[in-house]
Amino acid sequence: MSIANSTELICFIILSTVVFTGALGVVFLENIVYSAFLLGGVFMAVAGLYLLLNASFVAAAQILVYVGAVNVLILFAIMLVNKKEDLKPIKSLQTRKILSGIVCSGLLTLLVRVNLTTNWNLPGPKAIGELSTERIGEHLFTDYLLPFELASVLLLMAMIGAIVLAKRDVLTTDIGTGKSVDQSLIEKSKVPLLVEKSTK
Repeated sequence: MSIANSTELICFIILSTVVFTGALGVVFLENIVYSAFLLGGVFMAVAGLYLLLNASFVAAAQILVYVGAVNVLILFAIMLVNKKEDLKPIKSLQTRKILSGIVCSGLLTLLVRVNLTTNWNLPGPKAIGELSTERIGEHLFTDYLLPFELASVLLLMAMIGAIVLAKRDVLTTDIGTGKSVDQSLIEKSKVPLLVEKSTK
């Protein structure tokens, strides 16, 4: 095994470990902020895997769309939410866990079956260089048009969800200190500032 192949294998193992552990952290961590940051790390590691496959355009799109848009949107929504709500018991939580476990197990079984039954053509085709962007565009608008449009709907859903989460009610008292909040700092003035200054 040459130095290039061994280096590529080491990078693949490191990136795969980051993706696996980061995904587990996203699911199992109770702090949603830490989960969001780990999700960004997972997206970056996936972009690194794309670079190992000589898919630089896909790696750049991964960073721009998922890290730069979706993950940042999730973080802003989390930070803008400032509602103090008491935790309430969730009805039929055990049933939901069982159904989620069945769905996730089915997806995992499907992925493992595809991995084992597919005849992988290794080491794969040669890189086509600058023509990769043109080929990707052709496939996106011909063979993979439906998944491409579904991805745009997914981004729209993420944006709407972030807006809904970020929309909060104006509180008359500060949650942390218990003191009354100056509403003039929050509510918009009915008189424009320039007119108000000129009248004074």
